[in-house]
Amino acid sequence: MKIAFVGGGNMGEAMLSAILDKKLSQPQDISVSDVSEARRQFLAQKYGVLTTSDNRQAIAGRDVVVLSIKPQNLAEVMTGLSGQLKPSQLVLSIIAGATIITLHNGLKHNRIVRAMPNTPAQIGEGISVWTATDAVTKKQRGWASSILGAIGKEIYVADEDYINMATAVSGSGPAYFFLFVEVLVAAAMRIGLPRDMAQELVLQTMLGSGHLIRKSGKEPAELRRMVTSPGGTTAEALLQLEKGGFANLVARAVRGAYDKARQLGEARK
Repeated sequence: MKIAFVGGGNMGEAMLSAILDKKLSQPQDISVSDVSEARRQFLAQKYGVLTTSDNRQAIAGRDVVVLSIKPQNLAEVMTGLSGQLKPSQLVLSIIAGATIITLHNGLKHNRIVRAMPNTPAQIGEGISVWTATDAVTKKQRGWASSILGAIGKEIYVADEDYINMATAVSGSGPAYFFLFVEVLVAAAMRIGLPRDMAQELVLQTMLGSGHLIRKSGKEPAELRRMVTSPGGTTAEALLQLEKGGFANLVARAVRGAYDKARQLGEARK
């Protein structure tokens, strides 16, 4: 599989590294275009891939073209690549808010996969939700699945709006998690725990609890009830969260992120 990356930032590099680790491609079969000379030099030296500042040069002769640029640069990149892609090439976009219709109209291209990975992909622990146009072949769907699977788990959906929903849950979800860790560490420090100890307690508790959900086969609500003794410390903590409207705040946050994802997609059409 010959692959081009248009954009060599953190997520692009994460995918590049995973592809090489999984031996989906060889360094000589991967090209990366990026506006930063320093970034191009870094990627070439670290991974042995071909680098260029010319997007058209990068995509030439490639089976898959991964669009891994920032959303604000999409219009300019599409203008430069419009009509330049071969009909047989697969475009795999990981650009937040870039809908298939936006990519189709901007690139004048039919074979498109739209994916929403998340930041844990940088360590191979991400999850990506993706969809594809009807023009994408079975073989190309396999390529997309393999590439996204290299950076974590992947889920195919037929309805593109599920990607907006996933954006609000798994795409933005790491920030929710980081915020909860941040405030829990701060709360622990306020009752007297040293910062290092507080952070280690919180991180291991979060990590272990996630693994427990996975491995136990039990629903989160059941596990919560198991650790909550009537009149105990956990019950008191959960009562305070309930009084503060915790569940409603989370629901509002997810709804707000979903609505914003849809608005961004509409704005770019």
